[in-house]
Amino acid sequence: MTEEQRAEDPIKTGSILVVGGGISGLTAALEAAEVGYEVFLVEKEPSLGGRVAQLRHYFPKLCPPTCGLEINYRRIKENPRIHYFTLADVQSVSGSPGSYDVTIKLNPRYVNEKCTCCGECEKVCMTKLPDEFNFDMCTMKGAYLPQGVAFPMRYVISPKIIGTEDAKKCVEACKYDAIELDMKPKTINLKVGAIIWATGWRPYDASKIDNLGFEYPNVITNMMMERLAAPNGPTKGNILRPSDNKKITKIGFVQCAGSRDENHLPYCSYICCMASLKQATYVREQYPEAQVYIFYIDIRAPGQRYEKFYKKIKEDENVFLIKGKVAEVQEDASTKDITVVAENAVTGEKIRETVDMAVLATGMVPNTADTKLPGNVKYDPDGFVVSDLAQGGMFATGCAAKPLDVVSSNQHATGMALKAIQTLVSR
Repeated sequence: MTEEQRAEDPIKTGSILVVGGGISGLTAALEAAEVGYEVFLVEKEPSLGGRVAQLRHYFPKLCPPTCGLEINYRRIKENPRIHYFTLADVQSVSGSPGSYDVTIKLNPRYVNEKCTCCGECEKVCMTKLPDEFNFDMCTMKGAYLPQGVAFPMRYVISPKIIGTEDAKKCVEACKYDAIELDMKPKTINLKVGAIIWATGWRPYDASKIDNLGFEYPNVITNMMMERLAAPNGPTKGNILRPSDNKKITKIGFVQCAGSRDENHLPYCSYICCMASLKQATYVREQYPEAQVYIFYIDIRAPGQRYEKFYKKIKEDENVFLIKGKVAEVQEDASTKDITVVAENAVTGEKIRETVDMAVLATGMVPNTADTKLPGNVKYDPDGFVVSDLAQGGMFATGCAAKPLDVVSSNQHATGMALKAIQTLVSR
């Protein structure tokens, strides 16, 4: 769209706050802005992208995350009606539909807009910190780029090195005066007519499942598997056994790890079956002779495209689908091999399958499960945000509302953008 065309568009009254810069938040913000509404997009991390940025591929086309994210980032750059803030937290919300007063805290990045991503600060920084983006499977420097497709594409200085010699070295190494160690938190106040909560999800804590062996180095979660397979992950896309970097000959996937379990998550997380089937393709592509064992209660492949994908995986002679809930995961202390113990629900046979590595398909937990949002927000018993469709004003989208895949999240976010707009036009 040219500047001339944009100038001719009617500017709609009222503005919308979108909290969360993952795929749902990006979609909601763009859909509202591109029909003329002013949008404020707030993200707590230093980069937009959310969980999708951590994936190797996502359904239905098995695209890399750069496929969709880069297009959305470009749309944000080209749209002057979107104002985005990273490293930002919503502190308070007051008011009513059509007229909310919102206070947002902007945390310091210690790097300004002059940053060219030359990486010199990272080179001289000696401090190493756990890399949360890679689920602590590796370390990162105290001066770091959040991810390979970060937006904004700008470095961050960790607050953990502020006041150290490393921080001073970073300043000295920067040729562009981009590092400001005296940055302070700031507070801004916004007036908005509607709020869309796109606060996303996190993987269920596998350490709470005492029978599935997450304490063993060769038992990982499905999101950790995504990072192992990702080209920008801790092993540069090589799926290797964590304990000794051994190549994979046999791997086990344990479905419903904590999901559909009254002691953990009582609900189905929707994506786990398809995630494991997808990850089976990662292993088979990289190791043509490897055997894949998937232990499941039910395989849930919602929709025609996913059912077709499931049937394709079933035809692979090296993929073994075993209907049976896993009772225990054990480790051989000498070899670090993993044994998955289950009962085949079809034959009644007790199975003990020894594999190089096991992947726990942990479920989705809304980020609002134990951290409540400011304002009069309603939740269901599992911590998902409930949209106020009757009164309007506040809406939840994506995995803040319920477990969803990427495509469904986009569709849901479009719908919630429309609901937010309806709040504005009805006032």
